[in-house]
Amino acid sequence: MWDGIKLDIGFRTDLIVGNKVLLEIKSIEQITDVHAKQVLTYLKITKTKLGLLINFNVPIIKFGIKRIVCNL
Repeated sequence: MWDGIKLDIGFRTDLIVGNKVLLEIKSIEQITDVHAKQVLTYLKITKTKLGLLINFNVPIIKFGIKRIVCNL
């Protein structure tokens, strides 16, 4: 819902854990600024402070995790 209007499309986060951490899962060549901005937008919409952008297309998973914090 936004301003009294039900939005049926556009916002599809992958997973929210305990209403505290938002996870956005990708399997792409490289994470870019647009992906981080997508997570930041999702954080603002859900009023969640912490997001993890996880790219599974990396040799070692720790290199594919980007932590994003939204100062509400």
